[in-house]
Amino acid sequence: MAETLILDAEAVNALAHAERRGVLAERARAILAVAHEKRALVRVPAPVLSEVCRGSRYDSAINRLLYARGIGVSDLTRSIAQRAGHLLARVKLSSAHAIDAFVVATALQFDTAIIATGDPDDIRRLASPFRRVRVFAL
Repeated sequence: MAETLILDAEAVNALAHAERRGVLAERARAILAVAHEKRALVRVPAPVLSEVCRGSRYDSAINRLLYARGIGVSDLTRSIAQRAGHLLARVKLSSAHAIDAFVVATALQFDTAIIATGDPDDIRRLASPFRRVRVFAL
């Protein structure tokens, strides 16, 4: 099965608001281009939208990104939510890190995944025991 690229909030913002994100946007575009070349799935966990959607002024750029680039939104399911809770408990992080845990738990739904993130430390901490998940820092 093809590899999956998971985008966290910083990656989504970098792609949607590239004019304000400089090098982060360039790095995010590069990894997205490679994913498309490899015909990888590209997904945004639904909880990430709670971090990037802030009203119509911001949402229009996010919506354009999701529709124009073939990026799907992965729904939050009970199993993903429970796995995220278990990930947080394992590394003793509070629920303040729930979105990061949802990102990792979503990645674990796929055979192999790369997480593009602006928060590599917390994501790596949560994903460390899972060799099928790699972290790409923007």
